[in-house]
Amino acid sequence: MIEVNAQIKIGRGAPLALIAGPCVIESEDHVHFMAREIHKRVGPFIFKASFDKANRSSVHSYRGPGLQEGLRILKGVREAGFAVLTDIHDASQAAQAASAVDILQIPAFLCRQTDLLVEAGRTGKIINIKKGQFVSPLDIKLAAEKVASTGNDKIIITERGTTFGYNNLVVDMRGLAMMRDFGWPVCFDATHSVQLPGASGDKSGGQPQFIAPLSRAAVAAGVDALFVEVHDAPERALSDGANALRLDLLGPLWRTLNRIHEAAQGT
Repeated sequence: MIEVNAQIKIGRGAPLALIAGPCVIESEDHVHFMAREIHKRVGPFIFKASFDKANRSSVHSYRGPGLQEGLRILKGVREAGFAVLTDIHDASQAAQAASAVDILQIPAFLCRQTDLLVEAGRTGKIINIKKGQFVSPLDIKLAAEKVASTGNDKIIITERGTTFGYNNLVVDMRGLAMMRDFGWPVCFDATHSVQLPGASGDKSGGQPQFIAPLSRAAVAAGVDALFVEVHDAPERALSDGANALRLDLLGPLWRTLNRIHEAAQGT
């Protein structure tokens, strides 16, 4: 079990944990607004937002405020009392990001990058590894072992769908059980799993109507945490709005998922 703070633990026997927030930092005011509004609906949770979306489909797409300004904003969210997660894209960013947030995330496209994984592990922070769309459930253990080689065993593995032909993803629920057998907590990314990569020409599409059913299935399968990108107005989001969960739908979904989690604990 991993202790994020006094209120949030992730792992077997702990309550279902939630990682939620907008895909990217759109403004300082917006991230603070989103953190407060999500907390009103679900209670203690881990706030997530990226300071840089380095893997946008188009060079013209919004990427975020960048490392320095983004970390300053995220540090402010943390100082407001929220646990915070952000992703890093290069080994040189690990130490700086670790000073501002509670959890460092390894993006799916970079989940096999040894230097990135090792440098993240050396920070001593909790490391959330997104399983690449091209990686099997069993093979992601090798990525986690790169982090663990630093002596840091605070690792979360996140399922976010597997490439299924072009512009589509599929989730194999068997993989959740396989990854839990490694001994580290497993998270389900409900919003990237319904993404349609590159399906809208210069950006990705999505099928948000499937966020709820896939989330229910993953929680019933026994995951320890749920990852959801949430936005108050997905149609205006600067990144990944097509697969984001609308803020006003989060509370009812979270209550349902907690009931499922409680029932699944008894099986």
